[in-house]
Amino acid sequence: APTFSDMLPRWWSINAPTPALARLSDPDLREPPRPPVRRRGGGGGGFGSLTPERARVLMLVAARASAITLLVIFVLVYATLFAAGSGMSGSSGAIAASWLAVHQVPLVIGKTGIGLWPLLPTLLMLWLVARDSAQAAGPECETAELGWVLGAAVGGPLLITAVCLAVAEDAAAVVSLQPPDTLAAFAWVLGLNLLAALVGIGARRWRDFADLLPIPLPDWVVPGFRAGLRAVGRLLLAATAVTVVSFLLHWSRLGETYHAAGNAVGALGLTLLSLAYLPNVAVDAVSVLAGGQVQIGPGSLSLFAIQGAPVPAVPVAAAVPSGPVAVWWLVLLLAPAAIGVLSGLDCGRTSHDRATAPWATLTAAGVAAVVVALLGVVAGGELGTFGRIAPNAVGAALVFVWLAVAGYVGMLGARFFGGPAVVAPAAFDDAYDDEYEYEDDYYYADDDAEYADDDYDDDEYDDYDEDFDDEAAADARPGAGHDDESRWYEEQDLDGALDAELVDDQDERAADSAVKSTDNTDIVDAEVVEGDLPDK
Repeated sequence: APTFSDMLPRWWSINAPTPALARLSDPDLREPPRPPVRRRGGGGGGFGSLTPERARVLMLVAARASAITLLVIFVLVYATLFAAGSGMSGSSGAIAASWLAVHQVPLVIGKTGIGLWPLLPTLLMLWLVARDSAQAAGPECETAELGWVLGAAVGGPLLITAVCLAVAEDAAAVVSLQPPDTLAAFAWVLGLNLLAALVGIGARRWRDFADLLPIPLPDWVVPGFRAGLRAVGRLLLAATAVTVVSFLLHWSRLGETYHAAGNAVGALGLTLLSLAYLPNVAVDAVSVLAGGQVQIGPGSLSLFAIQGAPVPAVPVAAAVPSGPVAVWWLVLLLAPAAIGVLSGLDCGRTSHDRATAPWATLTAAGVAAVVVALLGVVAGGELGTFGRIAPNAVGAALVFVWLAVAGYVGMLGARFFGGPAVVAPAAFDDAYDDEYEYEDDYYYADDDAEYADDDYDDDEYDDYDEDFDDEAAADARPGAGHDDESRWYEEQDLDGALDAELVDDQDERAADSAVKSTDNTDIVDAEVVEGDLPDK
């Protein structure tokens, strides 16, 4: 006669609980998993640990931004020499001087010292360096390799600077270019490229820099830092808008500046030069809007007083007012006040600042003041007989005051009228910070591991469950017939199946008790079968 297990459907024989007392999936008997091994990464951080792929990435970081900059310099220099109809004998010296000028290195051409170079080419070059550094510091880059990224970002420009210094010294006999100070040249190139690389890497891996601190990073630092950077962007935007308005109000001066151009090529050159100097003028306007002043040779410019002085004959200089101070200029002080309120609103909504502890607001004010001060250093310099043109340090200090005081008011408004903070500290995760998200995350180092995850996959059982659900749904339809075997199970052995299941459960509990009472762990299964015993 067939046993009960032979009469059960296939789905039941698969999903029915097995009477085994010890299974391979039991955590107490299975071999403990080995520690996960990282799939990628160099590990030690030494030169031998760098893979060919990482070496290629570092070469791109070292050469791509510098190559693009040199390519643009080549095109501009040779186009200028061709348009002027001069010879190509001094082209090498002009290219070397242009490379140093992009890095804001002071030069002496003839008897004229120039330290005030256009800021737009410098910003574009630094953006390329920051972008390449950020891409190289992606999730596949180990923390120990970040030093290699920094070294590559500054190593390539320093090498080209050394070549340009040698070329400038050789070209001094052909063109009126004096070799610059070597230490100053290397300091400018190293400082600017290192700052750009740190900004690019910090945008993606700021947690790695925070781990180097001796104390945990407070939760108000990140929102304050970001609010400070947004405040600087708003200040520059407002300053640019004021510069454009002043330029339109003094439109009549454009004829004087373009009069010395001579022809269309000269006018185009003056226009491009003015656009390149526009960021310099915007940085100076930030200091003026905050209440500070800009030094223009022997004179100065502020919202409260103007001391006249000659300005360069370029179109962008037409925006510099020359008349007496008007009372309505004081309305421009509302711009930094409004920006400070917006900064405080950002801090109040994205941090846990309160009236007694506005730490994020003060951090935003400090970050904005430091950035404005650094921009003032890069945007200013000597310009021949015009003297030094640069914003003073008082403007950066006033930026801190505006953002701290007005920001405190905005923070209170966000707290009392804007509701609770909508962003928790945990929400400040950077989008590029998925350091540990790999394709297969982790794997076991031993490929011949006895217990693989595929042995415990339940997809097969899920398929049988789906088949059983489909059969049950088909049987539930009105008029659906059952085969003879299924009807025999339902009508004849329903009670026997329930009794067998209860007996199986009892036997399993008894067997579990027997295993617990013995110290022999080699017993894998035990089954007690009641039946006729042979006669002895």
